[in-house]
Amino acid sequence: MFSRIALFLAANFGVLAVLSVSSRVLGVDQWLAEQGMAGQINGLLIMALLFGFGGSFISLAISKWMAKKSMGVQIIESPGNASERWLVETVRRQAEQAGIGMPEVGVFQSPQPNAFATGMNKNDALVAVSTGLLQAMSQDEVEAVLGHEVSHVANGDMVTMGLLQGVLNTFVILFSRIIGMLIDRAVFRIERGIGPGYWIGSIVAEIVLGIVAAIIASWFSRRREFRADAGGAELAGRQKMIGALRRLQAAHAPEDLPGQLAAFGIAGGVGAGLKKLLMSHPPLEQRIAALENS
Repeated sequence: MFSRIALFLAANFGVLAVLSVSSRVLGVDQWLAEQGMAGQINGLLIMALLFGFGGSFISLAISKWMAKKSMGVQIIESPGNASERWLVETVRRQAEQAGIGMPEVGVFQSPQPNAFATGMNKNDALVAVSTGLLQAMSQDEVEAVLGHEVSHVANGDMVTMGLLQGVLNTFVILFSRIIGMLIDRAVFRIERGIGPGYWIGSIVAEIVLGIVAAIIASWFSRRREFRADAGGAELAGRQKMIGALRRLQAAHAPEDLPGQLAAFGIAGGVGAGLKKLLMSHPPLEQRIAALENS
């Protein structure tokens, strides 16, 4: 339904920005720039790996907490009615089928039909649905949505995304700083230390390369959606999964989830140009066609 990936990407960007600014303020960049060329490259690579994967895994570690806080998820600790009991038991059954630990199950207030799953560990995840989804969909359709989200967890999509984002972060940090140093040397003729070319060049390069990294992450997310749809079809039934996607298609302008959650939800919007490249979900018609042709 919606994108846990969007929330993850937003958290990752924030953590990475803090680490990047800290490295400049604390003089890490200055120290690296004063080393010889070999020392600069080696030092930059080590820093990029530490910050890149560190930022990614910090974001992953807090993903469930962020999802609960940002979406106002009410965890069903003790089902208070038949609907809550059915939700918990359906997730329990699907989790057993998928071979994962029982996720936490929650509901959040939103008129839009949506759902998401998140968590660093497939045996300690969270599956949440919106009140709008429970009102708009039949029980069979909700079952398919739950199967889609449980499949995200079983497929290890959050951990895989964390690893991919770590690689992308490393790429952004390393090459943005190399570009800044090259500008210093080529334009400002600075052989050691840091000049204006480094500050301007590395910041601009970080923004541009960050967009490229987001495009790659979004492409990967779209591929994982097809796999989660197939998993939902296996857990709940192909026609139920198709019916759930058609119900989403009929819903008028479903609202995207924030940040990381956008990529691991069930719905996704349609965009054009750069927006299309940054979509965490494929168009619903493509997802329906893929299931019908499977």
